[in-house]
Amino acid sequence: MGRFHVHADGTSSVHDHDLEHPDHDRHVGDHAGYAETGQTRVTILQNLLSENDRVADDNGHRLAAAGVRAVNLMSSPGAGKTTLLRKTLETLGGSVRIGVLEGDIATSLDADRLDGAGAAAISVVNTSAGFGGECHLDAVMVRSGLERLPLPELDLLIIENVGNLVCPAEFRVGEDARAMVFSVTEGEEKPLKYPVMFRAADVVVVNKIDLLPHLDFDLDEFLANLSGVNPTARVIMASARSGEGVDEWCGWLVDQSQMAATGSDPGAPTTP
Repeated sequence: MGRFHVHADGTSSVHDHDLEHPDHDRHVGDHAGYAETGQTRVTILQNLLSENDRVADDNGHRLAAAGVRAVNLMSSPGAGKTTLLRKTLETLGGSVRIGVLEGDIATSLDADRLDGAGAAAISVVNTSAGFGGECHLDAVMVRSGLERLPLPELDLLIIENVGNLVCPAEFRVGEDARAMVFSVTEGEEKPLKYPVMFRAADVVVVNKIDLLPHLDFDLDEFLANLSGVNPTARVIMASARSGEGVDEWCGWLVDQSQMAATGSDPGAPTTP
């Protein structure tokens, strides 16, 4: 048996990689040895997710008690999360006290790009530093990052997750809402190939639309695919480079911070 998955409908299972990927080269590892222990692996992984949910709930209550609204910002690598986040800080930093929890496997490069843009505080979590180099943030990692943030001095926390279209959507971290940045350079089919991620998003920022005249990208097809997976997601057309759509995105974030100020929906993280 192979890797544990959470499917688009919320169910979970362990898949045999030899059956799913018959063209895999043998050097990636022979999974046949799990044939007699597959159910045990499922049980262990389900227990791990349950423990993650417990810590996520604790994080959510801690943030709510401090009056902070948290947004989990996700995307593939290179979709433009950090560029959009810098534009966000430049636009809202003077009116909304924004903290950033910057997640990456290694380095502080993204956090360095945000320095001086208007964040009230930035906390860096490298998953390679004691967390096994995971390709996502989980609730325990976020808890460690919260320790380095002055939560009572914040209105809004933006958690920039590790760039990945799979795992970040599977792990609650204590967020109140989930946002996804999608780049038009990625292809119309991505909602169909990565439904868990797109289904988990409350808002999808379609980024790099300034490149549309230069790409063979069918926007209508993408929007239809997205609607098929997540018909309730808000869609914001944007270009972090030119600034188009940034005001609409920032307006959505302001609405989130005002929910915290009014006590709406306290400590109720989104579930994929």
